[in-house]
Amino acid sequence: MTTIYLVRHGQASFGKANYDELSENGQAQATILGQYLKEILKEQPYVIAGTMKRHLQTAQGALKECFPDTHIYTHAGWNEFNHQQVFANYEPRFKQPELLKQDVAKEQNPRAYLAKIFESAISRWTDGEFHHEYEESWPKFKQRVEIALKMLCDELAQTKPRYAVVFTSGGVISVIAGKILELNPNRTFALNWAITNTSLTTLRLVGNEPQLLSLNEHHFIKVVNPALLTWI
Repeated sequence: MTTIYLVRHGQASFGKANYDELSENGQAQATILGQYLKEILKEQPYVIAGTMKRHLQTAQGALKECFPDTHIYTHAGWNEFNHQQVFANYEPRFKQPELLKQDVAKEQNPRAYLAKIFESAISRWTDGEFHHEYEESWPKFKQRVEIALKMLCDELAQTKPRYAVVFTSGGVISVIAGKILELNPNRTFALNWAITNTSLTTLRLVGNEPQLLSLNEHHFIKVVNPALLTWI
């Protein structure tokens, strides 16, 4: 029976023109993750990652601590939705990511403010009235993720590795959890906001069907350095 670990990438570069780059915190998180994987995985896993830079940097940073010779397969089906476009279509000012970061920094409770913006922007994206305004609509994103999951589960059902590790993003992990738990879009993306950088969400493969075992495990980061817990 295969256990699948879904890993959200390490902290990226929020508020910069190129978000798709791990921060120093993100690199440290990947190292801690790799040290934890070395403890819990008893043999080399099958590894797949999205094609975004932050996915591959997280995979490489983690694997050098545990299974440095492991091949990393890549597939764009595991990539995140275009969150910058989702923010910008909600508020045109946010086409400049640094303006969103400035707004957040001014708030007394930055995380609560960003959560409110995120919720409103996601609600617009998932509203059928506006699907045509996005490069990738909510239904297309959801379908892409579900296809990537099915392809992986079918492959693992044939090859039967003990472990598989998927390096991806919070939106992807939320969609998978939402599908298994039969959540609506609002509840799905409520999960997304809670998923910590480099956290583990665990699935068990029964036949070729995934079952959710755990969501958003991040105690291994908290034990080493609570200051490294990040959500954006």
